[in-house]
Order: sequence, then C-alpha cells, then structure tokens
Amino acid sequence: MRSKRLACLFGTIFLLAMLPVGCRKRSTAFVVALGDNIRTIDPIGSPSVDAASERVRTLMFNSLVKKNAKFDYVGELAANVQQSADGTVFTFTLHDGVKFHDGRVLTSADAKYTLDLVFSSTFAKSASFYEGTGANRKSYITSVAAPDPKTLVVTLTKPWTGLLSNLVPVSIIPKDSYPTQKDHPLGSGPFKFVSYDGSQALDLQGNPDYWEGAPNIQSLRVRVIPDTNALQAELRSGRVDIAPLPTSLSPDAVKLLGEDPNLQVLQFSGSNLNLLTINCSQPPLNDVRVRQALAYAVDREGLIRDLLLGQGKIAHSILPEESWAYITGQTYSFDPTKAKMLLDEAGLKDPDGDGPQMRFAKPVVFKASGSSTSAKNYAGVIQNYLKNVGIPVSIETSELNTLLDELRRGNFQIAYGQWVGGNQDPIFYKDLFATAEIPSETRAARNRSRYSNKELDALLDEAVNTFDREKARVLYARIQEIVTRDVPVLPLWYQANIVIASKRVGNIKVDASGDWGFVRTLTVSQ
Repeated sequence: MRSKRLACLFGTIFLLAMLPVGCRKRSTAFVVALGDNIRTIDPIGSPSVDAASERVRTLMFNSLVKKNAKFDYVGELAANVQQSADGTVFTFTLHDGVKFHDGRVLTSADAKYTLDLVFSSTFAKSASFYEGTGANRKSYITSVAAPDPKTLVVTLTKPWTGLLSNLVPVSIIPKDSYPTQKDHPLGSGPFKFVSYDGSQALDLQGNPDYWEGAPNIQSLRVRVIPDTNALQAELRSGRVDIAPLPTSLSPDAVKLLGEDPNLQVLQFSGSNLNLLTINCSQPPLNDVRVRQALAYAVDREGLIRDLLLGQGKIAHSILPEESWAYITGQTYSFDPTKAKMLLDEAGLKDPDGDGPQMRFAKPVVFKASGSSTSAKNYAGVIQNYLKNVGIPVSIETSELNTLLDELRRGNFQIAYGQWVGGNQDPIFYKDLFATAEIPSETRAARNRSRYSNKELDALLDEAVNTFDREKARVLYARIQEIVTRDVPVLPLWYQANIVIASKRVGNIKVDASGDWGFVRTLTVSQ
C-alpha cells in the first residue's frame, strides 16, 4: 500500500515537472519587476545611492518631507513645516497616529535620532548636508531638537534652500534601531519587510496599520529581472504582475507586449530628460549661432515618432513640465533652412551647396555610450540631421565610465546623455551652468558644457538663495530664457513613464517622477 502511495506521489511530481512553467500554480504574492539589482536595503546608511534601492525604500519607509506633483517640497511624516523669517530655523510638526512596523508610535525623538545619525556620519546621504571639502568642509546644521513628542526643530548655520530637498531621501527610523536596519528594515511605510535574498528578490507584507490607509495588496514580491527577454517572458506567462518603468525594453518590445490579450501597456508623462550636451569651449561650437543652428537642425518630433514610437514628449527645458519653476523659454522647431542661415551668419558658409565639408574643416566629435543600443541609434539619426545642414559628425562610443571621464575632461564636442531625477529641482541649473561648476582635472563638477555667463551666474546665486516661491519663479524664468537662447545643452525629450501590467491590475496611476508610491493603491481582480 505504502509503495503505491509513493508511486502516485512520484508520478504527480513528475507530471508537475513536465508542465510548462506558465501552467504551474503561480505564487500568491503580487510580483513587481525591477530592472536593476537592489544594492542595499539599508534605508539611510548605504555607501552610495542607486535608483533601484530607492524605489523599494519608499515601499517600507517615510521621510519628513516628499516631493509633490509640481516637484515642490511638502510634508510627509510632517503635517506642517514652518520656517523662521531669517531662514535658519525649520520646525516640523509630526502627524498623529503614525506607527512603525513593530507597533511603536512615531515621536520627534525618532526623527531626532535619525537626523543626528545622518548629520554626524559619512553615509552617502550625509554629504549633501555639508559644504566645502577637506579642511574647509562645514555642516549646514547647527542642531536638531525635539522639544516635545510632536515637534522637531532643525537649526541651520545660515539660510539654506537645500534642506528640504535633501531630507526627501532620509527615511525616519525608530530610535536606536539602526544596528538592525541593514538586515531587517523597520519603517513606517505601507509595506513591512519579510525577507531579502541579497540582490534578486525582496518579499514584503502589506501594513494594515499604515497611517495613510492600508495597501490593497497583502503579499508583495519585488523581483530583479534585468534581462529583456526574461522580463517579456515573465510578463506573458503571468509570473510578473506589473513592470513599472521597464527601461531595458525597447519601444518595439513595449509595442508588441501591448498586443498581448492578457497585458495592458499604460503611458504616463515622465520627468527623466534625454539631451545633448554641447561643449561651449570648443570651436566652432563656442559660437552661439552654431549651437542654435544645431538645435534647429535636429527633428526631435521625428525622433520621438520614429525611434521612440511616441513613448516620449519633446522637451524645451531641463525642468519637467510639471515643475513649479517651468517655462519654455526660447523654443526650436525643426527648421533646416533656419539652421543653414545661422551657419552662414557664423561665417561657416557653403557657397556652392556641395556638401557639409565646405562648412567645417573637420567633423564634430559626437560621443555616446557604446553599451547602449538606443544611444548609438539616436546618435546615428542625429548625425544625419546635422549632415543635412552642413555639419559633419564623427561618432565615438566608449564604455560609460570612460565616457563620463571624457566629458569631465572636455574631450568631446557633442555628447548624448540622460538625466534621471536630478533635473526635477531648479537648483540643478546652478549645477549645470554656473561658471564655478566647470570641471577641471581635479574637480568633477557638472557644468560639462564649459558654459560661462556672468549675468546668469548672478541670477543663479540669487535664485538658489530665494525661499519665496513667487520671487524664485521669476528668477528661474529669466534663467531659462538665457539658457535656451545660448543652448549649452539641447533638451531632446522627456522619456514617458511606461507601465506594463496584467489586465487584472487596476488603479495604476504613476506621476512624472516615477515614484513607486502608486503601488499602495493598486487593485487586483481575480
């Protein structure tokens, strides 16, 4: 009898093993696909900051403040944020009823513990709260006080508009909990930590006591699937329920997945910016007319239509359109005739119309990442657009780290790249375009365009030290007008936020930042 039962058992196991993987019983967990490895689950003490780890961090933790739909800073755990008249004291009043995952009630003592830890450490997220380097390194923070359980007071050494923006990625953790956070994260977010395999899978459980409302999903698994073919197979089989912002998938692959009867492809406005960086110190691109000609020569709408298959939107600014500081400034439509006229005005004439070599003594060097198929495709099309108006282009590709080093050293004339997240705050203008931010052999600053404009420098210094939003808006409008006129960069498009999901998944609403906060309110039908 026992042998018959064993034979039956082994036969069942054999049959299950022979079934196609997609036909086996699926996990009861709701599965979210992530394209990059989760490098750390440490909420505040990681040696570096990567997008994948930050996405999963927001599922488990809250911060004092967050970005709203206009990329301005508003309270999250803080119900109210007050600033003193001189700009040196910020008072945060905490929400009532917030609990950590172990049941402890959030108080200002927890927030003070967290900030004291960050401000006094060498974590990656700590560096932003200091100015200067080496012996000249000084903290912006004078003190952190918790005068009562609901009130936190942060005092600065001087007025500083960067406090709230740099608090966004700082997760508030329970007092004295950091030693265990690296292996067992404990926060106040919508999902509780269950387990983590080291890089490929993170299991979470819905937090029924979440202060903003319990998530609809009770069991959540985040799976790292960097391979394009594997991700498509997992989506089609139903082993992945949703893939938010699957950057590894080509526009063609996204289009094909949209034809699967069991899947839905949704497209939302995005803030990540694809752009050309132009070296303003290199002739002939040191002439603004040549840079403007380049802007008129590139058919950005054509690139979006034909290469992106509509999965993007033309960009007229480095800021997202949703930003409180956004204006278009000077815009450039596709106008080859205008481009040729500007080149003529710059002395780069083509008198007989017999090809691009008549305008330039040698080709312009265009650099792009060799590891990105998309980047190489975009560079090839842009090369043809520029050739058509008389600008010969030589494309050079290299590994990403090598490319970044070349940009820092100024060994390029035009470079294709992408800004992810950093362009959401208008302070970014100072990073990209202030004369003081031009890189050198010893300094890896962000003004890779080598652009310098004393009028702009003065406006940038004033804008980054202006707390009044209406005054700052006026200053940034003038800054945008100057930058778009002088074209140290050419914004190409904002990449759309694409989401691919099972048709069982509902209430998918992704904001321009691509933040994973939307996961809490997803619904799943049977």
